[in-house]
Amino acid sequence: MLIRTTTGELYKDYVQRMQRIADLRYANAVLQWDQETYLPKKGAGFRGQQLATLGELAHEFFTAGTMGNLLEELGSRTDLDPLQLRNIELSKYDYEKSVKLPSGFVRKMSEQVTKSYHAWVIARRQNSFALFQPELEQLTALKKQEADYLGYENHPYNALLNDYEKGSNVQWLDGIFGKLLVPLKTLVDSVLDQQQNEVADPLAQYFPKDVQWAFCNDLLSQMGFDTDMGRQDLSEHPFTTSFSPQDVRITTRIDEHNLGYMTWSTLHELGHAWYEQGLPIEEYGLPLGEACSLSIHESQSRFWENCIGRSPAFCEWLLPVICKHFPEQMKGVSAGQLYQSLNKVKPSLIRTEADELTYHFHVMIRYEIEKKLMAGDLQVVDIPILWKELYFKHLGIKVPDDKHGCLQDIHWSHGSFGYFPTYSLGSFYAVQIFESIKQKQIPTEEDIRSGNFSGILQWLQQKVHTKGRFLDTDALCFSVCEKGLDSAIFVNYAMGKFLP
Repeated sequence: MLIRTTTGELYKDYVQRMQRIADLRYANAVLQWDQETYLPKKGAGFRGQQLATLGELAHEFFTAGTMGNLLEELGSRTDLDPLQLRNIELSKYDYEKSVKLPSGFVRKMSEQVTKSYHAWVIARRQNSFALFQPELEQLTALKKQEADYLGYENHPYNALLNDYEKGSNVQWLDGIFGKLLVPLKTLVDSVLDQQQNEVADPLAQYFPKDVQWAFCNDLLSQMGFDTDMGRQDLSEHPFTTSFSPQDVRITTRIDEHNLGYMTWSTLHELGHAWYEQGLPIEEYGLPLGEACSLSIHESQSRFWENCIGRSPAFCEWLLPVICKHFPEQMKGVSAGQLYQSLNKVKPSLIRTEADELTYHFHVMIRYEIEKKLMAGDLQVVDIPILWKELYFKHLGIKVPDDKHGCLQDIHWSHGSFGYFPTYSLGSFYAVQIFESIKQKQIPTEEDIRSGNFSGILQWLQQKVHTKGRFLDTDALCFSVCEKGLDSAIFVNYAMGKFLP
């Protein structure tokens, strides 16, 4: 029972509680980052225990009855300012969802995620899905149980989708992907028919790892990444994690025979990092200090990776930067050739290396597999078979092995079922944001060509980053783009870019 006191005192108590919970969650995130970058092989067992303990404690603190009472009392007060009121509304939503999950289940899930991640790393290195299968089966069973705890209508997958994009569901996504499938397939076929003959890719040469690493850090520096608030490392799969707006970590992966992989992976993660660094510091630990949604988060990464990073102006700026580190490999290469190679449309095996058009078939395939897994229409053991069938159906290519197939992504080992659709949604939002920037006559091309990205970044910070979760995804899209999500804008953008 709460003793009646001033709203200011109650809100101060709420902030202190939320920030202590955030401290636990971010300490957990530090251990997860270390697990994927520097953890010694024999440290995995205790690391799983440590992660589970911190996750369980954070969950218990947040779902305590005293927290529920505090949120209820604050929600009844009429003298909260708009920001405070929105924090309480969002925390109540998060609380009501979290209390549905028992602490013991949260711990068990965390332990299984650690086991699954390390099994995935081994399976990927040995190119054998069978080594990952037992742990993925356990994790899939837990995700189904999680959906039951959370509750859902019509499809168990809806409960998990809602974790990444509030309000999203199978019916809505089926409509979006169904509406996109035919025009996207038609566009891809048209581009392939009109595309010039295969030309040599200047980035598909031998680029030594250590020189790539130096180039990568130079790229980040010249683009304005603040290393006093972040850093980059190597990992099995690129990712971004944040411990506060003033400590954001990104990772990349290097292929010595393809400079493009590391470069555009870094641009993708830079977009995520800039979003995290742009969140309001004064809202640390509170909902308004968190990103709007995963779709908007992915819009920021896809914006910098594709809308900016694969533009003619960016190629003009980037080419001298590459030549400084790789003068022999890039001798005689023009900015036009670089642009053409970056925007070559070609069905491929690896999602993260796919062009802007075929990329969405990669996402749809994972979406279909996850739907079937959660509905019980697909067993884990049958994933490699279905994966190959869908890749041949949608992209017309044969998957040679597990590493280039169903082991390429880290997401399932993290238990991130429901994440993949946000990559396509984020791509669509990115294009709408990009078109809004052009309509508002921000001199993007001139800035990009000269390597001045601060104007674009400041606009994104003002319109997107600093808003936190104050607006939901639809409202933020309306605020920035003056209309809601419209995949037709992406199709028009793609036609203008890829067709002569």
